Amino acid sequence: MSIEIKVPVLPESVSDAVIAKWHKKPGDAVKRDENLVDLETDKVVLEVPSPVDGVLEEILIAVGVSVTSQQLIGRVKEGAAAAVAAPAASATPAPAAVAAAPAHTDQAPSVRRMATETGIDPASVAGTGRDGRVTKEDMLTAQKAPPAATPAPAAKSAPAPQAAAGARTEERVPMTRLRTKIAERMMQSKNSIAMLTSFNEVNMKAVMDTRKKYAEAFEKAHGVKLGFMSFFVKACTEALKMYPIVNASVEGSDIVYHAYHDIGVAVATEKGLVVPVLRNTASQSLADIERNIGTFAKQAREGGLQLDDLQGGTFTITNGGVFGSLFSTPIVNPPQSAIFGMHTIKERAIVENGAVIAAPMMFVAISYDHRIIDGKDAVQFLVAVKNYLEDPVRLMLHI
Repeated sequence: MSIEIKVPVLPESVSDAVIAKWHKKPGDAVKRDENLVDLETDKVVLEVPSPVDGVLEEILIAVGVSVTSQQLIGRVKEGAAAAVAAPAASATPAPAAVAAAPAHTDQAPSVRRMATETGIDPASVAGTGRDGRVTKEDMLTAQKAPPAATPAPAAKSAPAPQAAAGARTEERVPMTRLRTKIAERMMQSKNSIAMLTSFNEVNMKAVMDTRKKYAEAFEKAHGVKLGFMSFFVKACTEALKMYPIVNASVEGSDIVYHAYHDIGVAVATEKGLVVPVLRNTASQSLADIERNIGTFAKQAREGGLQLDDLQGGTFTITNGGVFGSLFSTPIVNPPQSAIFGMHTIKERAIVENGAVIAAPMMFVAISYDHRIIDGKDAVQFLVAVKNYLEDPVRLMLHI
């Protein structure tokens, strides 16, 4: 029986997708839930699994071709895998060496895919993920590891020709769909928003002391580590309540005020920047935020983000500090009207109570749409965030 393989239902905001890669070819055996094809949209790469055990019967749409929601792209013949894989009847028992390779069904889709492509068994890789699970990064590290030494050949062969010293080479590759969309949105932001950036600095000692004091108890109680990002998300949420214009957006000649706070947290991936959204952050605890951010980060690395995770958002936080950035001017993510930028923490000399001391300082920034947000509101928002972070108890007391 042939089973149709169709493009998943795409959200209204995503008109089409592109066939990025077929992981099987016609005639290949497939297992239920094994990824057949990657579909690249403007926002995320979708995996389309096989609904049944069988054989990929035919591919109807080639790599690089655009497809739409629910479009037929291939067929799987159900139940044919055993017939294809079964050897001819023989009185001689099959040698143990031809035993089937493990399916790695307990691994993430991206890990299973790399295992199939590279032949590396995840069981042989040291996992750094939660509970020792193998991640995509672990597989990449294993792939890059030097091969085991082999005996030298008896006769020395002639060296392979090498590029002449100082040779000038270049490679031209097309932008991915995601990178193209990022470029379009950056230009949209530049051309449609009157963007301005304001800066301040935060003494992070109080947050660092709080984390140090309660880190063990927090992880024991909630099963997740207490990081910096939850403090920033809560501080921004409280500041957005005080200055709702920063949480607003422009639609035509209207200003839309959002009575909720859906904060996007920018995450860097191998394919580009994605911004999964934390919903209703005003009702989330620090533990909720840390847990949700951890889940999003893992999904972003392993290709498990869903389109709904990236939709909407009333405000964005980006953290260049994880890469060592000391100072930057983040770009607003339309149709939002503002974005908050975090940076690396550096000990600097500051004056406190008339004395010069060394303190762990972070530069922070807010870029905003000056069409609707006045400088006064942006600066006061930034000061409010600073005050909450320098006295984090106020976040717990909502004062």
